[in-house]
Amino acid sequence: MIESSLEFAYPFWFLALPLPLVVYWFSPAYRTKQQATKVSFFELISQAIGEKPQQGAQQLKANAWQKSILILSWLCLVSAMAKPTVLGEPLVRESYGRDVMVVIDLSASMAEQDFVSSDGEKLDRLTAVKHVLKEFVQSREGDRLGMILFGDAAFVQTPFTSDLDVWLALLDQTEVAMAGPSTHLGDAIGLAIKVFEHQDYSLNQDELPREKVAIVLTDGNDTGSFVEPIDAAKVAAVKGLRIHMIAMGDPLTVGEQALDMETIVRVASETGGEAFEAINRKALSEAYSRISELEPSLYETTTFRTQQTVYQYLVMFAVCINMTVFGLLTMARLIRQKVTNIRQSSLQGKTDV
Repeated sequence: MIESSLEFAYPFWFLALPLPLVVYWFSPAYRTKQQATKVSFFELISQAIGEKPQQGAQQLKANAWQKSILILSWLCLVSAMAKPTVLGEPLVRESYGRDVMVVIDLSASMAEQDFVSSDGEKLDRLTAVKHVLKEFVQSREGDRLGMILFGDAAFVQTPFTSDLDVWLALLDQTEVAMAGPSTHLGDAIGLAIKVFEHQDYSLNQDELPREKVAIVLTDGNDTGSFVEPIDAAKVAAVKGLRIHMIAMGDPLTVGEQALDMETIVRVASETGGEAFEAINRKALSEAYSRISELEPSLYETTTFRTQQTVYQYLVMFAVCINMTVFGLLTMARLIRQKVTNIRQSSLQGKTDV
């Protein structure tokens, strides 16, 4: 546990500490004038006693305890001018730079077993995506991830969260065709735009806007979305959403499962993203690695410590000790003088009798 520490905002004021010594050495001492009796034969007296005439003043000298109080007061004042600040324990503030929405196609064609694992085992497309996404997520520390699944319709599987374990657990629950066998790509992009808009609305006023990124993975062309993918991409560009597109499968496939690479490339370029072809697991992994390079994690941890100035306490201490000590000294002198006057009055009364 780190304890509080003391710092001085203006330490150069400590250069003034020897100033009283400079004044003492180079400035003439103050002398107090006293009452004297003038006589016409002063010179005869001085010659008779062999003393030379001096100025009729007395240099006051402080006692040891008075010097100690003056030195302590000066130290307090100089330290106060240096503005001492007490630093509290470190507080950590974490901020996240990007909201990344992963949009996954769950159409029937994602069940095609045309991918091979690192062990040589055949995998369907969705399983290959899950394996690669698990590696991708590990590089997104500090980002908040969301997930949208689409087929005949699009829905939010995972809202934005920084809990990567929960995100991966919900990814494992996905199955082919659970959203229908078709590919409504444009509707999925439109839903991603709505999710980001809701996220911007829910931000606090003191929160900075985040980078907005969507990664859309599909293995077929759009089959009847209410909004065309290119039109949705134009809206996304206006909203500041950058979309990276990943096309899975064989680009030579025909029919409903054919890849519309022209549309995929156009969607990415309209939003400032990039398009990738992933015909095998290696290409798929390289696509996500490239996206990690294009969208580096903006996770930031800010450490700060609370500050509290304490110079006022030093000034108060110096004032109080001077008022207390020298005030008591003055009172003691007055009381002693009063007692002396009473005694003198008493002795004078006895003498008159």
